[in-house]
Amino acid sequence: MFVRSAAPRVDATFQRVSESPPHVVGFRSVPKTGVIFVTTEAARLGYRGDDPSWVNLGQGMPETGPLPGAPERRGAVAIEPGDQEYAPVAGVRELREAVAELYNQLYRRGKASQYTWENVAIAGGGRTALTRVAAALGEVHLGHFLPDYTAYEELLGIFKNFVPMPILLERERGYAFGEADLKREVLGRGLSALLLSNPSNPTGKLVHGDDLAAWVRACRELGCALIVDEFYSHYVWTGPSSEGGTVSAAAYVDDVDRDPVVLIDGLTKNWRYPGWRVSWTVGPRAVIESAASAGSFLDGGGSRPLQRAAIPLLDPAHVAAETAALQRAFGEKRRVMIARLLAMGFELDRYPEGTFYCWASTRALPPSLSDGMAFFRAALEEKVICVPGEFFDVNPGKRRSGRPSRFRQHVRFSFGPSLAACVEGLDRLERMVSRARG
Repeated sequence: MFVRSAAPRVDATFQRVSESPPHVVGFRSVPKTGVIFVTTEAARLGYRGDDPSWVNLGQGMPETGPLPGAPERRGAVAIEPGDQEYAPVAGVRELREAVAELYNQLYRRGKASQYTWENVAIAGGGRTALTRVAAALGEVHLGHFLPDYTAYEELLGIFKNFVPMPILLERERGYAFGEADLKREVLGRGLSALLLSNPSNPTGKLVHGDDLAAWVRACRELGCALIVDEFYSHYVWTGPSSEGGTVSAAAYVDDVDRDPVVLIDGLTKNWRYPGWRVSWTVGPRAVIESAASAGSFLDGGGSRPLQRAAIPLLDPAHVAAETAALQRAFGEKRRVMIARLLAMGFELDRYPEGTFYCWASTRALPPSLSDGMAFFRAALEEKVICVPGEFFDVNPGKRRSGRPSRFRQHVRFSFGPSLAACVEGLDRLERMVSRARG
């Protein structure tokens, strides 16, 4: 166990971080997403992102440095005279064209209906793109899954034009959800839209192949928009697409302007450039126009120089090389983390088929560590960060308050850091669990 320094400078910093600011009239307290919460709590104990004594197994970003066999990382962005001006709210046309061409090359070869630049809008990051799409929704019932990405909670609660409808996935079934389940929920709840991450953050469940085709077909036939967060679609560990390939619902769209399928992705995870904050939305032209119009009052558009710099990164040969290197490196980290967590006594409801996360149950751990939040607090004392499972129990508007979370005995571990960092963090957790047993 480490001891926090008592030096006056550190104590002063700790005091500033730990004290809650006074309430200001007219404003509400906005809850933190899971990753922000855990890093804030770690900061109370002295954590800084550049401190090598800490291991962040809670991080939502991949390692960003060179990987064996991957293309050379971009280290500089040129600024041209025109870059001093605003970019179009919907994005630089050349980048929109590059995104459309990439999707056509990867997923729509031989299909009559092809994406064009008008089917693409660029935004300043994934949450910005999701917010634009949410603002463009009508007065509908929108289905979302439990568990799912923590940032959906505030996103689904802030807009009043739609009603979020939770769909419970059962851990006993490995969070399975088939075509029949989808049709039952859409018809029974009167859903006009459905939001999900695929692969799923945090469970790592992947919908692909015939199952994903059935989802697209069902939404087309039932008139339900399918909004898919595909930010982990290159981190694929199972199925026919796992061999250097990727997964996207774009492969199963019949008509790009009529099928109600909206896809969101960007450089953050699949290209490993989270700091660039470049994302895109792909879908029917009518949706893209509405989302871009929402962007005109929500965010005003993304960075022009970074959008221009992103264009070469979408070359299909570049994408293939980066994806293959990514899958080799992260596949090894996945193997190590699964083996180590199981050896410690964690239970995995299902092995991650995608993403760089392990969704682990603490039920079989010693009593002092069998609660996800208690485990998180104990891990902080070892200078290791993870995310308690309750943050993925998406609860817009806190309508289900006053009852314990179904996922309070879960923790999400990230193998986004380097292999060496993952091993060091797992070593510390193993010692912590051993002490609790002894």
